[in-house]
This record gives sequence, structure tokens and C-alpha cells, in this order.
Amino acid sequence: MRIAMISMHTSPIEQPGIGDAGGMNVYVLNIARQLAKQGIGVDIFTRATRSSQPEVMQLADNLRVINIIAGPYVGLEKESLPTQLVAFTGGIVQFVNKESQPAAKQESRTGYAPCHAPYDAIHSHYWLSGQVGWLLRDLWGISLVHTAHTLAAVKNAYRSADDTAESEARRICEQQLVDNADTLVVNTDEEARDLIGHYDAEPSKIVVVPPGADLELFTPGTDRNTERSRRELGIPLHTKVVAFVGRLQKFKGPEVLIRATAELFRREPDRCLRVVICGGPSGSAASPDYYHNLACELGVGKCIRFIDTRPPEELVAVYQAADLIAVPSYNESFGLVPMEAQACGTPVVAARVGGLPIAVADGQTGVLVDGHDPADWADALADLLDDDERRVQMGQAAVGHAAQFSWAAAADRLVGVFQDAIASADGAARLHNRQASGN
Repeated sequence: MRIAMISMHTSPIEQPGIGDAGGMNVYVLNIARQLAKQGIGVDIFTRATRSSQPEVMQLADNLRVINIIAGPYVGLEKESLPTQLVAFTGGIVQFVNKESQPAAKQESRTGYAPCHAPYDAIHSHYWLSGQVGWLLRDLWGISLVHTAHTLAAVKNAYRSADDTAESEARRICEQQLVDNADTLVVNTDEEARDLIGHYDAEPSKIVVVPPGADLELFTPGTDRNTERSRRELGIPLHTKVVAFVGRLQKFKGPEVLIRATAELFRREPDRCLRVVICGGPSGSAASPDYYHNLACELGVGKCIRFIDTRPPEELVAVYQAADLIAVPSYNESFGLVPMEAQACGTPVVAARVGGLPIAVADGQTGVLVDGHDPADWADALADLLDDDERRVQMGQAAVGHAAQFSWAAAADRLVGVFQDAIASADGAARLHNRQASGN
């Protein structure tokens, strides 16, 4: 089996937490790795963003990233990427056609052996990639499996009052994909209901495949791990720590945590607390200075430490150093950060939105907060920060909860999805051939 994965707007090898790289990057890379381990060939097509990038990057046996030139390497914001859909699609077609040439000729021209394209199925990620996958599906005569990751209608329904609305053009493109994709993969039943409610999706096309966490990397820390992690982060050993991990954008809610922190200190000025915000700016309007300045204006600048985003192997230390992880997002299709945190044995305080009630077991592995009122968030944080016994119990339960979600299990489920999609496409092709021949 060979799968063409499409992730146009962000490469799976980019550092999550910077720019447009986030949970989707983590999802695509980990799913692809697990599929490759099963002997499934996976090519991930993404847009080249640096001239130094090779066209083909071999990440592992059966797994490649293909960098397609479409538009300038730098200076093209995500909002402008629709202008490059034709160029990106054309680049994929040219690459596939080039690799389909005779082996000897191809090796002499490119220096790498050709694969036998096209593919058995396409798996597109996000609406931009879905538009590309839709065209390639019809060109190659194979099935299109689409994962939206986020939806314009849902983001607009839950966005903060001062956040920019998603465009009507995006919503229309998403509707086209819902209508035309062969299979729609979602993270949770809640996301399935969103597709049906907002886009009138056909329920029979929807398959729920929960994501996971890297359970070999994200593991509970010992007291020694916690002490070492805090020293590395410059955090006092005997203070309580709340951490936020994610891109610094309004939709992720870092302002909610900053204001809740100010409320905690207003109530108890001598509270022994540090807040770590780990992430980078995202989007053309994002400014880390805004959040720095807000913390200072609210009088908690010295209590909040901003650190750059970390690769997964270093992010473990952030989770292990924290007593709690805060996830005040306005919506999440699932929530990879809370799952990783729980795998490390750290309880989570999260907003009761989207897929977060699935990722976090309310009252068992963390607490879900209704709404985004800083006072309510201060209440929830204080309740757990001030109850060591309950927090430790939640941390222990969190490890067991996270163990139910692995990338290997998600990949196993997707293999079945691909097999069904391939069988459906083969059946449709046979029917078409019989009709064309008059039999």
C-alpha cells in the first residue's frame, strides 16, 4: 500500500509551536511514521519554504517528505496560500510523472530511484490540502481521505470577541470537501457532530480515529526529573508551576491564563506560583510582545516566564516541571498537548470545548472549565494548586488515561480506513469499466 499525504501549508518536520506549525504537524508526522513501520509507503507532499531544502527527504524506511516549490520561499502568509494551490498541485503532478519514468533514465537525472506512482489513496490534511487532494483524486482515479483538523464554522462559533473570523471562502471550500471526499476522518464524536451540523455531512462517510501521544517519549517524571527540569527552566524548586504549551495566538487562549494568574495574585499576593508560557507567534497579526506587555500591565510580569517553543524531546521537561498544564483554547478538535502532559503524569485544566472533554477526563485526570472568564479559571487553578493530594491522584490517573491513546493504535485504525477506501475505489472502477464495455 502506498499513501500520498498532503500537508501543503506546513511541513511535518517544522518545529511545532512556531508560525503555522502546531498539532497538525505532530499528527501527520507521527501517523506517517507508524504507517511506515507497518511497511506502508508514505510520501508527504508539502510546500517548500527554504531554498536549501532538498526536493526529497527520506525520513525513514517507507517514509519521505517531498518539498514542492509553489510561490516564494518566504514572505507568503497562510492567508495567501490559496493563490498557490494550482502551482502546488502542478508540482505534485510533475514530481509523480518524473518518478514514473524508466528507472535508469530517472536515476541519471535525479540521483534517486523512482517509486511507482501514483498511489493507492490520498490522505489530505486541512482544507488547503483537501482542495489539492480533490483534484488529484479525480486525476489518478483513487480515493480521497480527508482530515480537516479545524473547521471555519466551528472556529467562528467559538472564537473570542476580538479574534478575526475565518473567511467565507474557506467555509465554502470546506463544504466542497465534505461533499466530495470519499472518507472524512475526525478525531472525536464531537467533531463528527460538527461536520453534520455545520456542513450537512453524510454520516456514513465519517470515521472517528482518535489521535494519540508518543508514549515512549512522554513518560512520568521522578522527583529528580522534576528538579532537573526546573533548574533547566530557571524555576524555583519549591514553587507551584502552571505551564501553557502552544502557539501564541488568541484562539489558544494565552491571555485567559495571564489574566487568571493576575486574579490569583490579586486574591493572594503572597502565593508561591510561577507560570511558564512555552510557544511562538502564529499568524501575521501575532505578537509575543502583546502578551509580555499584558503580563507586566497586570502586575504579574515577574511571575510569568515566556520561553521559546521546544522540540518534543525537550518539551518533556516542561511537562514534568509543571504541577498543572493549562489549555484555555477556544476550541480544539482533540488536544495533543493535554494528552502529552497526562502521559507525563501532569494533570490538566482545560476549557470544556471541542474534543478536550475526550482528551481530559473531567474530575479524574484534570478539570474542565466552562467558558473563559479569568475568575473561573483562577478558581479551577487554585482548587488544584492548593490540594496536593488530589493533584497527585489526578496525575497518576492521567498516565493510565493517556495510555489508551497511542499513535500506533491510531495508525492501525487508519490502515482499515485506507483499505476500505481502496476497495471502494476499485469497486467503482470495475463498475465503470463494465458500463463502458456494455457488459
